[in-house]
Amino acid sequence: MIEIRHLKKEYDSVTPLKDVSLTVRDGDVISVIGPSGTGKSTLIRCINLLEKPTDGQILVNGEDITAKGYDVKKARQKMGMVFQSFNLFGHLTVIENLMIAPMDLLNKNRQEAYDKGMELLKRVGLADKALSYPDELSGGQKQRVAIARTLCMDPEVILLDEPTSALDPTMVSEVQAVIRGLAKSGKTMMIVTHEMGFARAISNRVIYMDDGGICEEGTPEEIFEHPKQERTRRFIRRLKVFQMEVTSRDYDFIAFNAELDNYLLKNDVPSAERNRIRLAIEETVQQILLPQLADPQIHIVVEYSMQDGGTRIVLCYGGEPFDIRYTKNELSLAMLSGTAEEIRYSYDEAERKNRVEISIKT
Repeated sequence: MIEIRHLKKEYDSVTPLKDVSLTVRDGDVISVIGPSGTGKSTLIRCINLLEKPTDGQILVNGEDITAKGYDVKKARQKMGMVFQSFNLFGHLTVIENLMIAPMDLLNKNRQEAYDKGMELLKRVGLADKALSYPDELSGGQKQRVAIARTLCMDPEVILLDEPTSALDPTMVSEVQAVIRGLAKSGKTMMIVTHEMGFARAISNRVIYMDDGGICEEGTPEEIFEHPKQERTRRFIRRLKVFQMEVTSRDYDFIAFNAELDNYLLKNDVPSAERNRIRLAIEETVQQILLPQLADPQIHIVVEYSMQDGGTRIVLCYGGEPFDIRYTKNELSLAMLSGTAEEIRYSYDEAERKNRVEISIKT
């Protein structure tokens, strides 16, 4: 078991880890997801002591491996690391790459190291490449060798840092298949990945990191189907967000439309959907809300999903309850309904806030 307590890592100009606490149980397969630059790789590099934490503790089976004087080699024997860039020795054959660490660190003789290496090469489907050199292998084969090399040390935990990010898309599946096999064998693993489908399929726990900390964690179903945090939801659905305030009837609608168009074009929203989004906002704001509201304070959010191409428009405004579906402007409502797959309305009595959600037809 690994227990991480208030882990912090800072450099001169940036603090990738601010305050991370986490417990990794035996047999856990944890996928670590989140935007680039949010501390994911730094976290697992700290766990393996490739990076020295600035503050906090890492306990492995009760031993504080961050304690002053702790034997770093002892810690690394407990945890194997698989890098995105393979890190194989180019001047050694595949089998020699697998033999070197067990002989040097575990004091295995040459025959023992060879037998174990061949066993693991068979496990990852590369026994026929034992005498090949790394530059004779494809990217997917190199990564499978790197995984086998890690397993040669029989680690208690395997840490994988974006194991498929450097691969051609055609090679990703072969490496993922090997990792799935390890997960089924009961190995404890932490995997930093941008492959959401893979993370969902392989993990029993998912951690979403943002801004140097753990924003949310849970089962794959909880994170991917029912995220609690707005940041998590936007990341999972790959949402591109546009926000704008309309604070008077005389707002600069030309500048507003220019910013909206720039957002739609920048994110490659299809032409037909762009037109529906523009029409929905224009009819709702210009024709329905502004004539109705005595003090217009309308917050507009457009969320376009890069995952499925769907768009949601959310409008929030204060005052008395006013459901746009009951507007007297029947023409504008008809035009809005023609662009919308669904219109939902709610009112917060405590905040005196109206909320309208419009799902645009795709």
